[in-house]
Order: sequence, then C-alpha cells, then structure tokens
Amino acid sequence: MKEPKIAQKAPYVMDMEPGKYAWCSCGLSKNQPFCDGSHKGTGFTPVIVDIEEPKKVAWCGCKHTQNPPFCDGSHTKL
Repeated sequence: MKEPKIAQKAPYVMDMEPGKYAWCSCGLSKNQPFCDGSHKGTGFTPVIVDIEEPKKVAWCGCKHTQNPPFCDGSHTKL
C-alpha cells in the first residue's frame, strides 16, 4: 500500500480525555480515527499520542495531513 485510504474528507472532531491514543494512519481501521490493527502488512503504523489534559481534538480523517495525527486542512485539496 503506497497511499493511505481516505477514511473521510473531514476531521474527526472529538472531546478527548487524558490518555494514550493510537491514531490510524492507513485509513483501514473500522474504529476511525483510531487504530484497530488493520494496518498489518501495509507498511503503515499507528501514531501514538499522549493527551495530557481534557481537550477538543481534530483528528485527521483523510490521512494526508502534514501534521499527523491532527487535521491541517489537507482534505480540502483531495
């Protein structure tokens, strides 16, 4: 797999609690925007993020962000 699958052309905006999260970078997870292990054999790996305080996060949904795992608006150019 050379390019990630576009899960959606918009961010996943979520209120997050403190903890470690594994963002799906391949776009194949059935648990978007988080990894469920579907990347195995693709060459992609999840991006681990440690959220230290409650906050709203815009997780990238198109998987083409230049600032993984966060949305940077790249979906508007797809």
